[in-house]
Parts: sequence; structure tokens; C-alpha cells
Amino acid sequence: MSELSALLDVVTSALDAAEVRDGQHEMAALVASAIETGGHLVVQAGTGTGKTLAYLVPAITSGKRVVVATATKALQDQLATKDLPFLADHLDADVDFAILKGRSNYVCLQRLREMADPDQARLDLEPVAATTGAEIRRIAEWAGSSRSGDQAELDWTPSDAAWRSVSVGSDECPGAERCPLGDPCFAEEARRRAQAADVVVVNTHLYGLDVAADGAILPDHDVVVFDEAHVLEDVMSDTVGVTIAPGRFVALAATIRRILDDASLTDSVADLADSLRDVLCDRVGERLPIPLPDEVQEPLTEARLVLGRVSDALVAIETADDGAKQRRLRAQTMTGRAIEQLDVAIEGRDGHVAFASGSPSSPRLEIAPLDVGPTMRDGVWARRTAVLTSATIPSSLPSRLGIDAESVVVADVGSPFDYATNSMLYCAIHLPNPNSAGFRDAANEELEALVRAAGGRTLALFTSYRAMDEAAESMRERLDVPILTQRDLPKPALVAAFAGDEATCLFATAGLFQGVDVPGSTLSLVVIDRIPFPRPDDPLLSARREQLGRRAFAEIDVPRASMMLAQAAGRLIRSTTDTGVVAVMDPRLGTASYRWDIVNALPPMKRTRHRAEVERFLRDTTA
Repeated sequence: MSELSALLDVVTSALDAAEVRDGQHEMAALVASAIETGGHLVVQAGTGTGKTLAYLVPAITSGKRVVVATATKALQDQLATKDLPFLADHLDADVDFAILKGRSNYVCLQRLREMADPDQARLDLEPVAATTGAEIRRIAEWAGSSRSGDQAELDWTPSDAAWRSVSVGSDECPGAERCPLGDPCFAEEARRRAQAADVVVVNTHLYGLDVAADGAILPDHDVVVFDEAHVLEDVMSDTVGVTIAPGRFVALAATIRRILDDASLTDSVADLADSLRDVLCDRVGERLPIPLPDEVQEPLTEARLVLGRVSDALVAIETADDGAKQRRLRAQTMTGRAIEQLDVAIEGRDGHVAFASGSPSSPRLEIAPLDVGPTMRDGVWARRTAVLTSATIPSSLPSRLGIDAESVVVADVGSPFDYATNSMLYCAIHLPNPNSAGFRDAANEELEALVRAAGGRTLALFTSYRAMDEAAESMRERLDVPILTQRDLPKPALVAAFAGDEATCLFATAGLFQGVDVPGSTLSLVVIDRIPFPRPDDPLLSARREQLGRRAFAEIDVPRASMMLAQAAGRLIRSTTDTGVVAVMDPRLGTASYRWDIVNALPPMKRTRHRAEVERFLRDTTA
């Protein structure tokens, strides 16, 4: 047994219900090898593997400085409050770790000082509810004793208006060296702790901003671990691209109004929001040509001219008051960064695609790279060892991210769960094509039979709200079990209500394809209405499809659909004793030429095309 393997056994033996997991040991050895050789690793680790300890133990004991980037707040909190403190207690090594978040997550001491000025507070709070002032006083009291100033440490949730009044984003903060409270600043203290730590936990969005800023945000590091790496391409597209939303001008006008006594000019900035919203609202979901069409260019050019005047007006302000100086600096910083993004949008960029996203009431102009590979190659792969891991990883991920095949090891360490014995994959191959008129009625007949066999206990996942609503209405008429839908409650309450009653069924859309963890007999049947291919009219993906030509379906659509279906199927088996069925209503899973690419991405369940076999399995396992 290797030293690393023995160390992993010592650590895991301290866990409740400790057990040796072969996949965890295999993954730990792969991570250690990547760190030692300086190569890259893409490793799929199925549910139950214990992947966080599998990468943390070799990373910590390597003596290298490591950044762990997570896609969700839940995993970041798990690392910060559970996994890393646990290792600090049980590893025979110093575990010096830090959590670093975006600047707006921390209360700003300078803003709190300014809010203590009645005149400034009245200016800030005039447009919002009177209760916001009480919330700010409560935040100020907490900040006086908090060590971190991190909003996550509050035991209550302040309103957005209150938190905005006492925090600043990276686009607004002028930097510690230009702020009178830069030294005790909570965000700067978090950065100092990160600079000194051996392991730094961030979210993937912040890591992407660091890549876009050429390493100006995060401390130098030797190794990066991307957990939940299946979303890495999308997150990087968001962070290294440009987003201009009407709300930016509303926020900017509020910031300028705090220092500039020129109602006409500040109103002109606020009015830019309506101008941009008017030209984008009817284009949501549309891809735009580059250079942008004249009707979109016009409000952007107007915004550039208005912000140029704002910049001149801010420079002309003379004041000896420290608070006023800080308000001017924040307004200048925010204005300057808005101008930078406007210039990119107006000029256009080769290799990028422009599109309108969001909703008609809250549209956004986005300019994203067609290919994040070159940015990732220069900003990450050429600089440090990278470990990419997730329970589901698209087969095309390494190439989509620009990782050279010669420099990466791709592995799948499986799962400790006995899928072949405890679960079954059913394809309703006799149903009509999902695009045909008779599919919904036939699928509802099938769904009724399956739910009856399972005695409720069903998570039914749909690729549209319309399909979810139709199925829920139909099942409520046919069945006497409780039916919840995603519309009924917030997600945590919805999952809790589902988990609390074995007879209940939960009908949901793509938002619950992941993040639902309900072990035990409450969940015995997962139904997916159709293969979850990405939208054919998605503007960014459609541009990437054009770039790839005939290879697009195999490199974009099939891998993404496989990943989504695997995530949905992963809701079923969450412990060694769980049993049940994953039923896919889409007959293409059993007939299409690409079917094995998708089936092979799923857990190794026994397979059937016969509903009678499914009903028998469900009755036997739920009896």
C-alpha cells in the first residue's frame, strides 16, 4: 500500500460509516501523479466516490499551493465548513486554507462610514423602503464584531437594497491603496489570508475573472482543481466575455448621484437603461451580427458619449473631504469600467458572438468568445497543473477547453454503488417520437402506469415547463398520490416536502436535473420525458455549431445531452442501499445512431425495453 493510500485510509476511517472506496484511492493516485508530473487530469468520479477527499488529500500533502474552484455555493460551503476543517483535524500535516469570494460578498467599511452620515444616508436610501435603514444599522452592528465581514455569516438575510448600500463590486471599488479604510477592509483581509494559505477555495466565476484579468485577482498557485467541471466552458464564456445590462446604468447613476450634483447628467445615465432595454427586449434569444446593427449601436454610442461627460465632470470635482473623495473614486472606477465594456461592444471582436439574453423585461447584451480554448490555454493550462472533476463530464470537455491531448490523462473511476443489481434503465421504445403530435398523451399513459407501480415515490423531470404542467394536470386527474411541481415552492422547501412523504411525486424541469439529494425509499423512480438536447436556437451554441460544421452534433449536442441525462439519472441512487428505476420516455435512446454515446455516459444499470419488467422490479424493490 502506498503512503498516499495509507494516509487516505487513516483520514476516511474517521468518517461516520467509514468504508474503503477503490475509486477514491484510484482518483487520489491519479491526482498525485498529475501534480508530480505537471500534467493535467480530467477525472469522472461517480456519486459516492468521495471525490473531494480524493483530490484534497494528495493536493495538501504535495506541498504545492492549490486553488479549488467550485461551480456552486453549496460545494464551496461544504469545503469551507466541513471537508477542510475535517482534514485539518485528521491529517498529520498543517492545513492552512482560506475562502475567497467576490468583493461584493463582503461588507464595505467605507460605505458603512458614509452611511453613518445622515445626509449621505438620506441620499442613498431615498428610493427604497424605510426598513432598509434599520437593516443597515443591524449590518453595521454585526460588522463591528465580525472577523470576515462575509454576508454568508449573517444569521438573517438582508434585502438587496440594504446590502447594495453597504457593499461594492469589483467594478466600483477603487482599490485598497486609494481607500482610507483599505487596511482593515474585509475584502482585502480575505485576499491577504488567501495569499498566505496553502489551499484557497473560490467559485469558478471568480477564477474566470482572474483568468480574464491575467492573474490579478488570485494568489499565484501551482495547482488548480475545478470541481463540478462540467460547467467550466459555460462559466468561462460568461466571465471572459462582456455583458452589458440596463441595470448597470441604473446602478451607475445611483453611484454618480452620491457625489455629482448634476441632476440632468445623472438622469441621462439612468435613461440609458430604458434606451438599451427598448432595443434588446424584442431580440432576447437572438444572435446579433458583429459589428452590431445600427439600432443596437445607437444606444451604446449614446451611452459612451454620456459616460464620457460623466468622466469629465468627476475629474473636475475638487474636495478635501475623505468621504467625498471615496465616492468620487468609486464613481470614476465604475464609469471607467463601463466605458471599457462599451468600447468592446461598439468596436466588436473577431472570434466572438453577440446575442441578447435574459428576459424581455430584463434583457442583456452579451459578447462571448466562440472558443474559450485559447484563453484557457494561455491563462491556465500553460501555467499550472489542472485537475478537472465531476460526477458527469462530457466526452468533448478536454478538446472544448483547449487541453492538448498529449498533456492530459482522462479517467473514469466509477462509483461504489452496485447499479447493476439495484437499478434499472428503461427506455419506452414503443412511444412515438417526442416531436410527434401523439407523444404527450402516450407518455402520460406510460407515466401513470410507472407511478402506480412505484407507489408514488417519483421524480419526473421535463425539458419544458409546458410539458411539466400538462403532465402534472393529467396525473392529478388519474392518480390519488400527492403531486408537487416546481411552481409550488422554493427549491429547498420543495425537496424537503418531497423527501418527507413517500407517496409524493415531484414534477420539475431542468433546474432540478442536479442538486436533488434524496436517499432512501422516498425516491424510487426517476422519469425523464425526452433526451435533453440543448436548444437548437441558442445563439452562442448555434454560432459554435456553425464553426464546427458537420462535427457540431457529435461535439456539442450529444455530449451536453449525455451529461444532462446522466445528471438526471444520478438523482436515483444516492446510497449503497438505494434501489429504483430511471425511465426515459424518448424512444430515440433505443433507436438513434448516437444512442450508445448517451447510454454509455449513464451509470451501468441493467437495461430493459419492457414496461412489465419495470413494474415488477419496482413492486419488488418498494414492497
